[in-house]
Amino acid sequence: MQLFLDKLQKYDSGNFFLMAGPCAIEGREIALSIAGKIDKICRTLEIPYIFKGSYRKANRTKADSFTGIGDEKALRILKEVSDTFGVPVVTDIHESAEAEMAAEYVDVLQIPAFLCRQTELLEAAARTGCAVNIKKGQFLSGASMGFAVEKIRSVNPDAPALLTDRGNSFGYSDLVVDYRNLVEMAKFGVPVIMDCTHSLQKPNQTSGVTGGDPAMISTIAKAAIAVGADGLFIETHPDPANAKSDGANMLHLDNLEKLLTELVKIRQAVR
Repeated sequence: MQLFLDKLQKYDSGNFFLMAGPCAIEGREIALSIAGKIDKICRTLEIPYIFKGSYRKANRTKADSFTGIGDEKALRILKEVSDTFGVPVVTDIHESAEAEMAAEYVDVLQIPAFLCRQTELLEAAARTGCAVNIKKGQFLSGASMGFAVEKIRSVNPDAPALLTDRGNSFGYSDLVVDYRNLVEMAKFGVPVIMDCTHSLQKPNQTSGVTGGDPAMISTIAKAAIAVGADGLFIETHPDPANAKSDGANMLHLDNLEKLLTELVKIRQAVR
């Protein structure tokens, strides 16, 4: 736990922390470029920063969708980002066997929303000693996520657990955010995070490619900070239209600094 906290840059500003990066690791140069730009912004604004990138995308709609550039190659890039900028890194795992492998390269293992009830997966993540970020299922309430935290703590009481909201299913092709979930999840004594990009997905499109509504990212983020979120999760890319995964709901990297500047002011106002 202490290693994770040491790598998570801390400031006296009392700011929220940020998990941000591309949806998937597409290559070394673009990953380092994105991380470098976000790190510079966060240092200026004194925002603790965790770089996010999935080394493999297992939960794709279509069989021919992009899944990754190779597990070991992508994980080495994540480690290089951490070493280069001195920031923690987070990546998703989808099966228990992946936990130990990924833990050699990253600081935070992320449990996807659809898998947040998978006991063996949660336990495997906890055993590694990494921090574990559990995304709340779109089909669950915030209050029910206490059981996921219990699973982590039952295996490794010292493993930092984090809970992330990413909206709830609303019909077949939309999500809606209930900010009461952040308040309910905070009662478990863990940091709570708002996923400002996946909560704007438009799933189950007939094209087989998930849609999104990135114009609403700032709205979701501002409301989350106003109700007391400890952290924000934002996927960002310099060219979302040509990103290999989830481009429809990612924030354009050029828009990140302005948004974070506004969010810092809201954080200061509600402290």
